Formats: sequence, C-alpha cells, structure tokens
Amino acid sequence: MIGRPLAIGMLVYPRMDQIDFTGPFEVLSRMPDAAVHVIGLDCQPVRDAFGLILTPECALDEAPPADLLHVPGGPGQQDLMECEPLLSLIRSQMESGRYVFSVCTGALLCGAAGILKGRRATTHWAAFELLPYFGAIPVNARVVVDGELITAAGVTAGIDGALTVAALLRGEEIAQGIQLAMEYAPDPPFHAGTPLEAPPQIHDAVAGRFRELTAARTATARQVAARLGVKVQPAWAKPGPKFKI
Repeated sequence: MIGRPLAIGMLVYPRMDQIDFTGPFEVLSRMPDAAVHVIGLDCQPVRDAFGLILTPECALDEAPPADLLHVPGGPGQQDLMECEPLLSLIRSQMESGRYVFSVCTGALLCGAAGILKGRRATTHWAAFELLPYFGAIPVNARVVVDGELITAAGVTAGIDGALTVAALLRGEEIAQGIQLAMEYAPDPPFHAGTPLEAPPQIHDAVAGRFRELTAARTATARQVAARLGVKVQPAWAKPGPKFKI
C-alpha cells in the first residue's frame, strides 16, 4: 500500500474499447489523493471502436511519471503493436518497478513491449491463446496479479482489475468504499459472459466477428515472438488462485 499522493497515467488511442478506460477511470479517479492523467499518442481527441470521443490531456512525450500506468485494449491495439514510443513508455514503467495495469487486449501491447516474459497474465478470451507468443504464462482468471503487473480479462473485467489495484495502492477498505459508492454489484440478466457459459450458437456468432482481427493479431504476435526470441508453446488455460490482498 502506498501512503503518499499518487499519479495515475491512463492511455487512450483510436479504436480502443472505451469501457477498458472508463470503467477503471471510475474506480481509480475515486482513490483519495490521486491525480489521473489521460495520455494519448498526441493531444488530439480520439474515437473509440464504437464512436465515443475521448480527449487526452497530454501526449506520450509529455506524460508525467506515474505510480500506475493503465493500458486499455480494443481493436485499435493491433495498429500500435510496433509503436515504439508507446512500447517504450510501457517498458520503462515496468523497468522502474512501478505498476502496469492492462485491460483486455492491452495485455498484447504489454507483450509487444516485452514485459510479459515469464509473468502470469490474462486477456480477453478471443486473444487468450496469443499470450504464449509474448512469453507469458496464461492464467484463465478475471484478474491476475504478478508483482507490479496486473492484467484483467475482457472489457468489463477492467472494473474488477481497478478495484484490485485500488486495494493494492490504498488498502482494502478504500477499495470496498469505492465499490459501494459505485454500487458495483453485478447481477447480469443473462449468464453468457464467458465462452463456457454462453450458448454454443451465441459463442460461435461472436467468435466469428473476431475471426479476421484474431488472424491479424496472430500474425503480429508471431512477429513479436521472433523479435523477443520467444519459443512458443501451445496456450493452455491454467486456473489461478484468487488473489487476496
């Protein structure tokens, strides 16, 4: 737990999934004595994958040092897998011993930065099998904590991940208070939120929508594996123990 004032850096970029950002923002911005900085590739407004406009306050090269760097995912992640200024920011954050928190396919950007090698991690189910290309140990869990690296699974798992981060940085009671203030008590009308729960026809339809993007992500992941010198083993779903603060 950190007792001093906190600086939180949160990335935004074109064609991301906005809830990968806005869900965690709702949590992290409520932490006491914490300043949130919204960081873009530049200072221009960006549209998320479905058209919501987000406006960064500073560019990558202006980003202040952060205790926590948040890396969201979404379709636009694929376009940034060779964006060295972004990858360098992620890499230097981890090398400095400060926290990195990815949501969804933000984990693939972390992988391209080389920070997943030998670490336990998760991501969106449609990209889960790509984690070994980055040297990661795939863990089939909603949130995975491995030292200073926190990864959350797909999209809405970012809220769970952010609450976990809040507990790490400010303590469990603060995190529980944030959860209560948000009235975050999921009780979905359907139980189709994971590949195991969804009816087969629903799963097949949704997986089909990802097919082209997954093929592109796989090709890129292979290139990154070659660059990082990762010998790829088949992915596996390894249930991890629940993280307890």
